[in-house]
Amino acid sequence: MATQRTPLVQPRLVKDFNHFITCYLCRGYLIKPTTVTECLHTFCKSCIIQHFEDSNDCPKCGIQVHETNPLEMLRLDNTLEEIIFKLVPGLREKEQQQEIDFWRKNKSKENSQGDSLGSKKLGLSDEEDGDEDDQDYHRSDPQIAICLDCLHNNGHAADDTVKCLMKKFIHCSSRVTVGTIKKFLSLKLKLSSSCELDVLCNGEIMGKDHTLEFIYMTRWRLHSDNRYPMVLEYRPRIDFG
Repeated sequence: MATQRTPLVQPRLVKDFNHFITCYLCRGYLIKPTTVTECLHTFCKSCIIQHFEDSNDCPKCGIQVHETNPLEMLRLDNTLEEIIFKLVPGLREKEQQQEIDFWRKNKSKENSQGDSLGSKKLGLSDEEDGDEDDQDYHRSDPQIAICLDCLHNNGHAADDTVKCLMKKFIHCSSRVTVGTIKKFLSLKLKLSSSCELDVLCNGEIMGKDHTLEFIYMTRWRLHSDNRYPMVLEYRPRIDFG
């Protein structure tokens, strides 16, 4: 009586899964895989954030992700990240080493710019700062892009002591408060401790405990003709007393 042989299971190669674990934008393995909740397509975090600076549509299927703030519709996929690290030998260690090398290279720059590290601790990042840090600093929160404009009167800055930012567009956590924005501005503009600021949205002074998410939902989204990013203006505090 012939014995029935159990068919051997063919080993699968990593390349067999490349379609599921590579980024549509950069064509590399997904790093910090981030999913668009509207269509469930996944990209590298840095790739999709950079894409949304120019478009509100999903780069793979073309669906409009959000009318004004597509960053709200992004979610990190930590489970997929762990699967990729298990499938691709050495990828985790390579990424960790690249991150360490990046921060070592930029350490001297951060030390020479005292406000740079301060802005990270406030949960804010502009184009001068790196995309990631050794600590999270709220980067896993829903992110929002804002523009910080110096309030001008008749074409001149409101006060010579308060200048315009060199780089006024920043990404930060939607949970950041106006009080934190004021600290960020004070650091970047090197203001004295006696110089207090007002932060306004659509001409209305915002309270220091208002979060950016609250301002966007109640002051910006409904009264700004869907412009993006959200614009906050700042000026020296006016004492109406």
